[in-house]
Amino acid sequence: MARYPDRSAGGGNDLPRLFVAVPVPADVGAAVERVILEARRALGDEGRRVRWVQLAGLHVTLRFLGPTPAGRVGEIAAALDRAVAGIDQFDVRFAGSGSFPAADRPRALWLGIVDGAESLARIAAAFERELSASGWPVESRAFRPHMTVARTDGVGEGPGAARALVAAAASLDAGFRADRVTLYRSHLGSGPAKYEPLHEAPLA
Repeated sequence: MARYPDRSAGGGNDLPRLFVAVPVPADVGAAVERVILEARRALGDEGRRVRWVQLAGLHVTLRFLGPTPAGRVGEIAAALDRAVAGIDQFDVRFAGSGSFPAADRPRALWLGIVDGAESLARIAAAFERELSASGWPVESRAFRPHMTVARTDGVGEGPGAARALVAAAASLDAGFRADRVTLYRSHLGSGPAKYEPLHEAPLA
């Protein structure tokens, strides 16, 4: 029996979609909302196909796990607890913005992290080691601390949206104290995704 979900044939579509992230508090969400609204106003009707994130449940993703058998949730939660053991709370601060993979052909727009990036990377690496020890496939992409705020896959307005976000985020300076890391389940449906906390691993 496989020790991790087989995603090769798309057979995991009915399984819980999981990810691990640091939650962002509401007061920082208000600052992010102002940036997004300014960028959207600058775009006007041209930005109607850009998919902006929902402000409820903002988070900094550390690891996307994808469709996962429900029976493995406890194992993942234990791996997360081990990964954060001994790691102190730390400050996270957002400033500036950018896009992946490039501004002229963006797929995702993000806000930059200027404080706390090293601590986020440390937790992500520790969690990756714990997952690997449990037989989970190793993440091939390097971890790059950021917070995604929009998706522009295949949207012609993508480059304009990237420029609008850069302008809107030029004066952004918002931060918070990270005190926990959360295992979430993402519920997809007809509307925006909803994020259900399944387990919280507190920082020291």
